[in-house]
Amino acid sequence: MIFAPRRQPFAYPSLLSTGTPYAEQPDRRENRLDGAMLNAWGRVSAYLFSGLQHRQFDRLVQRAEDQETRLTNFSEEGLRQTADELRGRLLPETSSWDEIALAFALAREAARRHTGMRHFRVQLLGGAAMMVGAVAEMQTGEGKSLTALLPAVAAALTGRPVHIVTVNDYLARRDAELFRCAFNALGLTVGLVEHGQQHDERRQAYACDVTYCTNKELVFDYLRDRLALGARRARARLLVDELFKTRAAGQPQSLLLRGLHFAIVDEADSVLIDEARTPLILSGMQGEDEDNAGIYETALDFARRLVADEDYRLRPSEKAIRLTEQGERRVAELASGLPGLWAIRRARDELVQQALSALHLFRPDVQYIVAQGKVQIVDEYTGRVMPDRSWERGLHQLIEAKENCTITQRHHTLTRITYQRFFRRYLHLCGMTGTAIETAGELRAVYGLRVMRIATNRPLRRTNLGARLFPTAELKWNAVVASVNAATRKGRAVLIGTRSVGASEHVGELLRKAGLQPVILNARQDRQEAEIIAGAGQPGRVTVATNMAGRGTDIQLHPAVREAGGLHVILTEYHESYRIDRQLYGRAGRQGDPGSYESIVALDDELFQRFAGRPLLRVVARGVRRREVPVVIGRALRRYGQSAAERVHALARRNTLAEDDRLNRTLGFAGTE
Repeated sequence: MIFAPRRQPFAYPSLLSTGTPYAEQPDRRENRLDGAMLNAWGRVSAYLFSGLQHRQFDRLVQRAEDQETRLTNFSEEGLRQTADELRGRLLPETSSWDEIALAFALAREAARRHTGMRHFRVQLLGGAAMMVGAVAEMQTGEGKSLTALLPAVAAALTGRPVHIVTVNDYLARRDAELFRCAFNALGLTVGLVEHGQQHDERRQAYACDVTYCTNKELVFDYLRDRLALGARRARARLLVDELFKTRAAGQPQSLLLRGLHFAIVDEADSVLIDEARTPLILSGMQGEDEDNAGIYETALDFARRLVADEDYRLRPSEKAIRLTEQGERRVAELASGLPGLWAIRRARDELVQQALSALHLFRPDVQYIVAQGKVQIVDEYTGRVMPDRSWERGLHQLIEAKENCTITQRHHTLTRITYQRFFRRYLHLCGMTGTAIETAGELRAVYGLRVMRIATNRPLRRTNLGARLFPTAELKWNAVVASVNAATRKGRAVLIGTRSVGASEHVGELLRKAGLQPVILNARQDRQEAEIIAGAGQPGRVTVATNMAGRGTDIQLHPAVREAGGLHVILTEYHESYRIDRQLYGRAGRQGDPGSYESIVALDDELFQRFAGRPLLRVVARGVRRREVPVVIGRALRRYGQSAAERVHALARRNTLAEDDRLNRTLGFAGTE
């Protein structure tokens, strides 16, 4: 059944429904059968009802366009006065579609005046979809950031704090600065939360009507609030504390957030699906005790002495290593006579397993970089460095020892939560992305979100030049260089997508040897991102980028490049989800521009090595030797590998949520949740 009430465009639970210090929904639990049925319904409904949903929202769009005609003649003061008058009528539980249409018209006019951008009709449809708690799937380049202005204004005018959640600080700051004047013109304030801010700065940002933030900063601030409250989580207790100005020693005077009211999640599939495999953990420094460099050096030494397939087994698809019984006996022999934790079987086995992971699963310029003598984690989804983040259970210290860096203090868990449990607590959750249809079932089952596909404003002119699969990486990179040469000779701009820092620098060196001058964008150059992207559409420009250039950025084409055929995108390694490949392809052919894309990959790429099976790959490689793999075989390997990867990741997300629920029940029973 399609949710389209006559008077209430969106459902909004009572603010007092949970008894918590601020507004949020209580945790919900469903059995596996419920989840499976919702998953199936979500996949089917995303295809069946998009047209019906469009027709239902057409009336809202028409009303907004009718209102806009009147607003264009208003002065700035008149526009502000209209917004103030609407604020008194636009209430969460009684708002009509006419009032929402007026809010959209106000947002559209404010954006036109203060950003030079006017919402297209399809963007109004996207805003309407979000008002009913859906994820709007809008093609790359269709202006999702501008679309978010519509539901943000409508919700903020009701007095509800709005959180616009995106994947990195760069995008959060860019959008906050770009749209601040449009919000201000309607009497709404805008805050920005980013890494490195102090408590008071964050609290002031969350006190604004609309707050731009990243998913990680938002969740960690929520965990800090929970940690600060401790057992004082009842609303009445909090009010008493505020009344008498009492607080625990060392606790901030006020909470950071004002509640989980209305969230708009940009790149919703990345935040709600891809990053939901691991919980968010707020940790604190652990005392030194035995956490010294000697223990980590010893563990690495033991790990180097162990023999693969005899003492330990590597599980590539799970990125896990497990000691065998023989390996456990070998570790016991090596640790014989050593004091402390080496005398405890479980402790030494876990430490050596972590050391094996540090040696064999975590590689420099892939999962992390070494900069200024420190090990810095690289976010696999965005390609950006995550400062002040560390792996747990001694893994970070083991990698520091492996890289001969200063050993930092080990951390212990203070509190934790999964993305699934956190975002389900919002009273109103919605989002937008360019690639949601593949995850429609999981979005519906886990978050209660429907997917609505939005048509493009202009017809797509993006050309698929096909996929080429080579038996070795050497042949792949030669083909990449040849393709770049051919495109640049025509005056086109080229974007090369890689999965790691190391790969981006390797192909950059090959291009320089071929006489080209590529610009590299990865975790080492993330501060220059805006400048690099701004020039990526110039004639003959070659940009080599990790995933950070795959989402949220807009490459403006030089007229000469547009005339020559537009931007050409080369994918050099398949990702574990076809959605992420689509995101990179979507850099070309935006807003009706011409463009093309192709895939040039190799059998020894990570996706095939981890998920297609090495015996099968050896057979294929012997059959083709130094020739290209036939297209039909390459397509089958890709589908098999990505399907296997998606199954593994979906299982990991289910296990993460189940473990989080189990811990939540345990803590609740103990009275600490």
